[in-house]
Order: sequence, then C-alpha cells, then structure tokens
Amino acid sequence: MRAAIITVSTSRSQSGGTDESGERLARLVERLELDLAGRELIPDDVKQIEARLRHWADVERCELILTTGGTGVSPNDLTPEATRMVIEREIPGISHAMLEASRAHTPYWMLSRGIAGTRGGSIIINFPGSPRSIEQTGETLIEALPHAIRLLTGAPSPH
Repeated sequence: MRAAIITVSTSRSQSGGTDESGERLARLVERLELDLAGRELIPDDVKQIEARLRHWADVERCELILTTGGTGVSPNDLTPEATRMVIEREIPGISHAMLEASRAHTPYWMLSRGIAGTRGGSIIINFPGSPRSIEQTGETLIEALPHAIRLLTGAPSPH
C-alpha cells in the first residue's frame, strides 16, 4: 500500500526552504509501514491543491494522502476548502481525534480546520503545518489508519 505527502506552503515553495512538516509526515508513513509514492511542496492555491489530491488519488491510486499546511484561519489557508472539493465522504472522527490530541499541547488547538475524507480507495487527511503538531496528532491515528485503509480497500480486517 502506498501514501503520498503534499506540503502546502507558498513561502516554502517559493524560497525552497526546508520542509520539516513533510519530513514528519514521511516518518508517520514509515511507521504505518506504507510505501511513500511521492512528496510535493506546493503553494496555497486551491486549484493546485485540488489537482494534486486528484492526481494522487485517481492516477497514482495511493491509499493514503496526507497534506500539511493551510489549515489555519489566515486568508491563504485554503487546504480544507480544496479537500472538500475532492473528497466523496468525510470522516469527521479523524478530524475530531486530531483536535483532541492538540488540545493538551497548544491553546490554539481550536483554530485548526483540517478535514479528512475518502475519494475512491484513498483516505485524505489534512494535518496542521506545525511539525510538532504532526507528531502529536499523528500518534493518535496510528492504530486506526491501517484498519480504515483495509476497510476502504476491501482487504481482510478483523473487527
């Protein structure tokens, strides 16, 4: 099974800066024992985010697509809007679990607007842009994600 990572950051995509958040998601993919099909760094542009999500889901057929960045409340934070245009079914429990995991670590936990959902045989999850937050929220999902992927893809899963 394969995963893709999309880092959404206009400043980093223009400056070529370090993508620490993408690195943290790559570690999460490794812990989930998935093959990393690809990693991208793109600007905060709704059409481009949509296009890349569709590519990784429809063309590359990755079972898991993780985004980081663009989930806050600034005018340029548009990752959830782009994701809503792409997903077919929302998985609100993932978003709720991520918010709850952040609550103990930051007073700003309630400002994250990331969503999760499915498109075909892919699960798409919006992570915050903070590398530290990725570790905190990712830990919460470690047990549930393999089960969700098996269910979505029709693979045998005990439950």
